[in-house]
Amino acid sequence: MSFDLTDEQRSFRDVLRRFVDERVAPNAARYDREQVFPQDSFDACVEMELPALGVPEAYGGAGADMVTQAVMAEELARGCASTSVTMLISKLGMLPVMNFASEEIRQAYLPRIASGAVQASYCLSEADAGSDVAAMRCRAERDGDDYVLNGSKYWITNSEVSETYTVFAKTDPSAGARGISCFLVEKGWGVEFPKHEDKMGLRASPTGEVVFNNVRVPATHRIGEEGDGFKIAMHTLDRSRPTIGAQAVGIAQGAVDYAGQYMKGRKAFGAPIAELQGLRFMLADMAIRTEAARALVYRACATIDEGDPDDTLTYLGAAAKSFASDTAMSVTTDAVQLLGGYGFTKDFPVERYMRDAKITQIYEGTNQVQRVVVAKHLLK
Repeated sequence: MSFDLTDEQRSFRDVLRRFVDERVAPNAARYDREQVFPQDSFDACVEMELPALGVPEAYGGAGADMVTQAVMAEELARGCASTSVTMLISKLGMLPVMNFASEEIRQAYLPRIASGAVQASYCLSEADAGSDVAAMRCRAERDGDDYVLNGSKYWITNSEVSETYTVFAKTDPSAGARGISCFLVEKGWGVEFPKHEDKMGLRASPTGEVVFNNVRVPATHRIGEEGDGFKIAMHTLDRSRPTIGAQAVGIAQGAVDYAGQYMKGRKAFGAPIAELQGLRFMLADMAIRTEAARALVYRACATIDEGDPDDTLTYLGAAAKSFASDTAMSVTTDAVQLLGGYGFTKDFPVERYMRDAKITQIYEGTNQVQRVVVAKHLLK
């Protein structure tokens, strides 16, 4: 496998970088401050046809490879991590549809996602069931041609913004993880949104509770067979975690870029602080870690594109996500330090980078759980 970019991918990256600098990054601080969905930035992404990137061509998408999708996640996050999430979450919500749903469901939903007309959310976590998925309490009971869905999902990205929700629920509570099934639910069927979180980072990406009170879901909207939910969830996360790593790389790169520019202009002891060797070494280490994280993310994405020939995707996805997000947290913290007192203020973006970086260590599986996954692969 080659983990470097092709000429086409480099051209895409360059175009996207200019787009982010002009249409996305200038909005980031305002949306973060106001804690509202970044509508202008999302609309600009739709104009660029970015929602179509991860959708197969047969359903109106671009059918881009995973490395190209990682480039998108990285470049958007370099300017605004919240906007990056808006492009990733619908893909996450639709991965079970792409890989396990009926052709009828694919035809009905994927083209609308690709066009940006609607967005999707992924409803797996609960208040007491995050990393321990089998502990979920959300229930789906068969009633004729429908299922009746009851329960709550927590930490749901795009909560009230989305129109469709990929929901995991217990159809057989006695069977543990083997009793989980997967459903595609529309907002208009009675989904409720009682709470939105006031978050430290990704403040322009709505996160909230999603509640199902006797919501009737047609049996045709079950994804896969009864009891396939856990398998579908893990298959999906294996293929989405590398893009969380890409998001983390973008956040880190934004911090490296800003800190470097700041160091060239800020003077101390009669010269730019870029002349101070201790600070130069800090910046160099930040860049080195970011490049290493990018390479691991690209390797994981390339493994998806190759069809996981060596059965290493679960391991590589966990490794890439955990290493890249740890790198983002470390690099952004160092960027705040390099800016000194200015880095601690909201007049400069590095504190936002640091706040945004933290969640990448937590969502789609905490980094502690990712290390369990890596160790299991090494010791099997």
